[in-house]
Amino acid sequence: MAGNDTLKLALHQNKQWAQATARDHPDLFPTLAAGQKPKILWLGCSDSRVPETTVLGLKPGDVFVHRNIANVLPPTDLSSQSVIAYALAHVKVQHVVVCGHTGCGGVNAALGNQKLGLIDAWLMPLRKLRAENRAAWDEAGLGEKEKALKLVEANVRQGVQTLKENAEVIDGMRERGVEVHGLVYDVGSGELRELEIEEGEQEGKKREEAFGTK
Repeated sequence: MAGNDTLKLALHQNKQWAQATARDHPDLFPTLAAGQKPKILWLGCSDSRVPETTVLGLKPGDVFVHRNIANVLPPTDLSSQSVIAYALAHVKVQHVVVCGHTGCGGVNAALGNQKLGLIDAWLMPLRKLRAENRAAWDEAGLGEKEKALKLVEANVRQGVQTLKENAEVIDGMRERGVEVHGLVYDVGSGELRELEIEEGEQEGKKREEAFGTK
């Protein structure tokens, strides 16, 4: 199917979806037109196979979203940091999710030292994680597929750590009980898995002292 035909089909299906949704949930669009009150901030990968609202079984208005290549969260990236600040301070989300996924092209590129041009700089945090863990993975005798999954998980854990060092997130956790989650989506099964990311009380206090603002 030609690209133009693909878009025409998508626009046609949009009309069908809008009509069916309005029929099945008559209050949804009028409610969304008045504003949004999502409880979840989703920080994920741009990969077309991981549409957050769909995989969570939710509806428009339920998830505030930022996606980029390989769900990397550098603390200096103005785009993601602006979304995080707005979602915490103004939208008042209750859950912040970092989601990686299997078969991630960015992860595979970082593992294989692939030269991709501009994106090489963006993937530098993944390359650093690979360098930090490569010896342990080799010693454990992991195959390439297993290493890729380990890097996906390490990247999610790094994203969670970055979030917990964000002043807006710290305020949200302290004042409203905001929760931060690390998830991995299995493209082959459609299922999400939550990583165990625990933090001791003393570790949490030290983090707040170091990164919290007043």
